[in-house]
Amino acid sequence: MKKRLFGGLCVLALAGCAVGPDYVRPAVASADQFKEAKGWQPASPADQIAKGAWWKVFNDPDLDRLEDQLNAANLTIAQAEAQYRQSSALLQEAQAGFLPTVGLSASETHARSGGSSDGSSTVSTAYNAALSASWEIDLWGQVRRGVEAGQAKAASSLASLENARLSAQAQLAIAYFQLYVADSQKRSLDDSVAAYQQQLTITQNRYAAGVAGQADVAQAQSQLQSIQVQAMDKGLQRDQLEHAIAVLIGQTPSSFSLGERQTAPRVPATPVGVPSDLLERRPDVAAAERLVAEANAQIGVARAAWFPQLTLGASGGYRSGSLANWITLPNRVWSVGPTLAATLFDGGLRSGQNAAAVASYDQSVATYRQTVLTAFQDVEDNLAATRILAQEADMQHQAVLAARQSADITLNQYKAGTAGMLSVVQANATWQASVRSEFDILNSRLTAAVGLIKALGGGYQAPGGEVATAH
Repeated sequence: MKKRLFGGLCVLALAGCAVGPDYVRPAVASADQFKEAKGWQPASPADQIAKGAWWKVFNDPDLDRLEDQLNAANLTIAQAEAQYRQSSALLQEAQAGFLPTVGLSASETHARSGGSSDGSSTVSTAYNAALSASWEIDLWGQVRRGVEAGQAKAASSLASLENARLSAQAQLAIAYFQLYVADSQKRSLDDSVAAYQQQLTITQNRYAAGVAGQADVAQAQSQLQSIQVQAMDKGLQRDQLEHAIAVLIGQTPSSFSLGERQTAPRVPATPVGVPSDLLERRPDVAAAERLVAEANAQIGVARAAWFPQLTLGASGGYRSGSLANWITLPNRVWSVGPTLAATLFDGGLRSGQNAAAVASYDQSVATYRQTVLTAFQDVEDNLAATRILAQEADMQHQAVLAARQSADITLNQYKAGTAGMLSVVQANATWQASVRSEFDILNSRLTAAVGLIKALGGGYQAPGGEVATAH
């Protein structure tokens, strides 16, 4: 009879169902192609695709070295890695529910009893040793749904780790390029300081010769000091960028220094007809989708709480009042049997837990869909930026050449006495503004190039490995 009962329970356990909805990836808004690049196709998350050392497309050994240091020492990445290990440990904890729990105990107890007619009492000693086992049968899939949730959470944490890594790599690249731009602008301003100092000397000589007024000297002095202030401000900006890079690679700002950047970074060519699977690698999309799977599984966990819990328990051991003959066959004791337990009234606790699980799922679905839409926007934004900024760079370079020529002509006219100092100041100001705009556009182009790589979830190879050289 006992064997039949135990066998029936095992069959019931194996045939148990998992309550709650089975996971289906939510539908998201998509488009047949990107507006800025015909032929691109949206796709499903596949963040396991290799992202590669995408920063090497910029062909800068110093950037390669810094990115390697970041991958090894960045503390944000370290935090995300610890969170992934925590999620993996919680998954292991959930998987333990599939197996029985086994325990071993031993005790020595002393008890006093009284109540005899002469008022005396006796003290008895009992020795116990037992091996026990219990197994909660997963009839309604509570453990299975919990494991599903744990697997999805661990996968989401792994994707979040990759997203943290990609974001930190992109931040470092952008800061590094901004440092180059700051160095270039500082060099340009320093050159202007030298030129304006020469102009001030010329003006002072002309004033001494009586062919220029005091106002000319004041204007030349003002322009020189203004450009000196701008040069000092670029020095401050450079220091702050250097400090930011130090923190990204896990170093203190005081212990890190980066020499002046001399070589212009190469801007990668905008990809054309890149395979559609690039967008699939975005780890933030994958992380959001796996959180939906976790929330879906948690609905099953909540609904399983409505059903009775069936536990198989067994124990066996020895019990004796004498230590000498404790472990002997006559003192053997054992017990085995199932336990069925159900909650009849909980004041709405399980209803609230189920409603909370459903609401959490709805929230995660909305978050996932928003993440996908944001991913499409990121790609479109950066594709548009790379295209338009490339055109701006060409036009702005021509504007710089024209402004420089105008400043030189005006200065020569001033020396010849056919133009006033105000014209020189205005021409110089126009030239400096054009130079600043050219560097700002270069900075924007490099930022957009990094942004496009990040938006695609990692590096891409332009057709034929082409890169566009910045002015």
